[in-house]
Amino acid sequence: SLGLPHAGDCQQPAQCRIQKCTTDFVSLTSHLNSAIDGFDSEFCKALRAYAGCTQRTSKACRGNLVYHSAVLGISDLMSQRNCSKDGPTSSTNPEVTHDPCNYHSHTGAREHRGGDQIPPNFLFCGLFGDPHLRTFKDHFQTCKVEGAWPLIDNNYLSVQVTNVPVVPGSSATATNKITIIFKAHHECTDQKVYQAVTDDLPAAFVDGTTSGGDGETKSLHIVERESGRYVEMHARYIGTTVFVRQLGRYLTLAIRMPEELAMSYEESQDLQLCVNGCPLSERIDDGQGQVSAIIGHSLPHTSLVQAWPGYTLETANSQCHEKMPVKDIYFQSCVFDLLTTGDANFTAAAHSALEDVEALHPRKERWHIFPSSSNGTPRRGSSPPGSLGLTCLILLVFL
Repeated sequence: SLGLPHAGDCQQPAQCRIQKCTTDFVSLTSHLNSAIDGFDSEFCKALRAYAGCTQRTSKACRGNLVYHSAVLGISDLMSQRNCSKDGPTSSTNPEVTHDPCNYHSHTGAREHRGGDQIPPNFLFCGLFGDPHLRTFKDHFQTCKVEGAWPLIDNNYLSVQVTNVPVVPGSSATATNKITIIFKAHHECTDQKVYQAVTDDLPAAFVDGTTSGGDGETKSLHIVERESGRYVEMHARYIGTTVFVRQLGRYLTLAIRMPEELAMSYEESQDLQLCVNGCPLSERIDDGQGQVSAIIGHSLPHTSLVQAWPGYTLETANSQCHEKMPVKDIYFQSCVFDLLTTGDANFTAAAHSALEDVEALHPRKERWHIFPSSSNGTPRRGSSPPGSLGLTCLILLVFL
């Protein structure tokens, strides 16, 4: 996928070590993700190490096609990434001192000492709309969860959201407050707290700082992508990235975190929506990610005009389809939100939530989720079923 040759494509002399060079490069870059802060720097280091390795074996590999393809591939990638030929290089030597405040660096060191090249596994969690939750296990749920609820509460990070009713008389809610606590971590950072509420999405922590840790390369920092509307938090020391957005009157959140850290918590911290999903009593879906009813409340006829101004099933489908041509569960959530609230901003929220999945979720084949027709487990793939089941169930809410 990097445009480099496979080391086994051609036979090579015993003295030609291009296969070893390529294997080392792959092991150094397999855990990297372009959405993570510092990607270009780490990728350039690995490319320089790869280039140095090929240079050292140039005599023995002079007539080897794989070697020459690798040299050309390295040159192209360095140009694409604007990598300088001179600079620091990555190392596969387990004795090299690694940055203690760079999660990718010290996980790599542990892998090499153990003799295993398996990269760390990352998990994704997202919350958007009124509200729709995608858990670390890729389960998709629609919930009530009115008030304050913990999304994440482990030894490294706490994330709490507060949800308020969207439409009077309905159990559907949406997020108007997010509190994130990056817990103190050795020499990497002091505890940092971030808080966003509707119409106040700051580009700084509550203490006024924009980063944590010492040195030029901060182990934790905030990047404002769109003033008052979209911020990113990059925590290098725990390999974690958080996106927070405001769309309309409500907030959305997306997070990518290493599995070993996300699962580091005590028994008393088991109420985490990202880990275990919403309690059954708070669910508004049918167990397959599809909304079947707004539990306990059907909108009275007098509220119907307020909740559904100008939207029919056809127009809601059309508006959501403009942003999301694949009719997956994000599309279905968009339709539900429009029919439930009449707020067009929920279309942008569903679309942005899917974009965040594509930026942060480590497994492309799981970006789209389609409801199962039988066993209650979301189905993943590229061929969407019809959305008639969901939309008909939505209509029943208002009857």
